[in-house]
Amino acid sequence: MKIIKVIGSLCLINSASAFSPSLCLSGTHKSSSLQADVAEASSDVAVIATDPKEAVKLFGRLAEKYIMLDASAGMCCYSACSDCEYREPGGGYRMADQSSARPKWIPTYDHRAFGSGKEHTTKWSTDIFTDGPAVTKEQFVERLINMEFVPPLGGPFLAKSAAVIDDESAAAALFDILAGDKEKLTRHRMGKEMKVISGGEEGVTWNHFSAALGAK
Repeated sequence: MKIIKVIGSLCLINSASAFSPSLCLSGTHKSSSLQADVAEASSDVAVIATDPKEAVKLFGRLAEKYIMLDASAGMCCYSACSDCEYREPGGGYRMADQSSARPKWIPTYDHRAFGSGKEHTTKWSTDIFTDGPAVTKEQFVERLINMEFVPPLGGPFLAKSAAVIDDESAAAALFDILAGDKEKLTRHRMGKEMKVISGGEEGVTWNHFSAALGAK
């Protein structure tokens, strides 16, 4: 796997959005904070080249079929009201949550709960952070490799039997992307960095993920 240091713009932010709903952030502070994170990541980016098949082996372990989005959107009646505040400019709706037949998103949150009673705990938060809020690189790689693979939406198709990981370099590179120069990766930081990779969306799609790992 090649890693070349470059100074330039962050390619991840221009990845295509996977959601019809747009990101709904409460308040200028959160928006400014996310923009600052993106700007900081943009200033010094490591461009990584990864075999797409190796990248999809990771994505199929981390991605999920269900994601929770905007709690307020659950109040919409979806009756095409002309003045509906939950309609998107393109004609779609902001959704409270979404489901897919195959794993499609790596949620950027570890756990989310709505007042309606819906809640969701992500695979990565339970399968990687099994005994505490932080992991070393060795623990991250080992636990990621041992997660169950399900053929996801996006990337080259791999059957479960063909998704065994023999080369750990892609998993190690993902740790470096998420942890930066830290020796340990915390659950909070993983969610925060996933948010940057997704360009501010609630979940990382294959387009985002493959761009981060240079899987072209």
